[in-house]
Amino acid sequence: MSADRSSAETLSTRFTELVGVRYPIVQTGMGWVSGPALTSATANAGGLGILASATMTYDELEAAIAKTKSLTDKPFGVNLRADATDAGERIDLLIREGVKVASFALAPKAELIAKLKDHGVVVIPSIGAAKHAVKVASWGADAVIVQGGEGGGHTGPVATTLLLPSVIDALSENGGPTSIPVVAAGGFFDGRGLIAALAYGAEGVAMGTRFLLTSDSAVPDSVKQEYLQRGLSDTVVSTKVDGMPHRVLRTQLVEALESGSGVRALAAAARNANEFKQMTGMRWTTMLRDGRSMKRSGERTWQQVIMAGNTPMLLKAGLVEGRTDAGVLASGQVVGMIEDLPSCDELIQSIMAQAHARLAALKNFS
Repeated sequence: MSADRSSAETLSTRFTELVGVRYPIVQTGMGWVSGPALTSATANAGGLGILASATMTYDELEAAIAKTKSLTDKPFGVNLRADATDAGERIDLLIREGVKVASFALAPKAELIAKLKDHGVVVIPSIGAAKHAVKVASWGADAVIVQGGEGGGHTGPVATTLLLPSVIDALSENGGPTSIPVVAAGGFFDGRGLIAALAYGAEGVAMGTRFLLTSDSAVPDSVKQEYLQRGLSDTVVSTKVDGMPHRVLRTQLVEALESGSGVRALAAAARNANEFKQMTGMRWTTMLRDGRSMKRSGERTWQQVIMAGNTPMLLKAGLVEGRTDAGVLASGQVVGMIEDLPSCDELIQSIMAQAHARLAALKNFS
């Protein structure tokens, strides 16, 4: 188990106190990327690491939690699909294993939130609109992650600089503190961004692409180099990957998907969904139940539900197998600002050093 190497001055917020970490920095749950190594490295560096479980079977998740616990004694989280048919079993697993945080891309039902909270698990949904933040807060969520349009993966159309204050205003009373802590995501990579988020009223930042591009990330080095060569305009929000807005790197495959016919894309998506079924051992009946649940909770069309099976396989091809010609590489716009591959510890230490330097410099304006 790694020792705590954190040396930068702490920066305490309601969020750090809520989850028990040293620094207000979150490594998001990225499918195929956020495994035990990256999650534990983030935790040992003083941030909150989050395991991504959507691409794991139940048994794989159980093993991943055990492995992470063997690598760190610090708090960490697990990202769950609230609409998965075995969500209840996975929640029971988190409770049994003493996982500190349960994060969700789609908000869980109020009764699931209550169950997690009753067993001491902190519940943090990700939201993309102020009204959703208010709703999950009323259901008992402990905090929210707010991702603006700059973020990678599934994203919305509103920039973080507008979405974040709208959420903070919706959650606050008479201009005071928000009812629950807000963590900002989408476009963050350094200490300047952290201080900017705190100035808006957030109490931490969450980063995906920045943690993907660390030496602790299991993504193949050749793929990391593909990211490092990209500029600020080298991502695109595509609906051709899985039917939902998805920010990815511009690659030949993505360009082909963007220019190809919808019928051909749907047929390819169905083939990938079948491959995902075989890889995970899921039954068609389970996938169909999951599809119905996704359709009900997200108001997706059946074409979008079918295409959702496309995402895991295309991401796996790119992020695990290194097949950038046949896979998709989720990425935030921030990729154009990243030039190195530090360890998680080096990254968090540099962010905090810069954050405190900015705070000291701001005193000159008082």
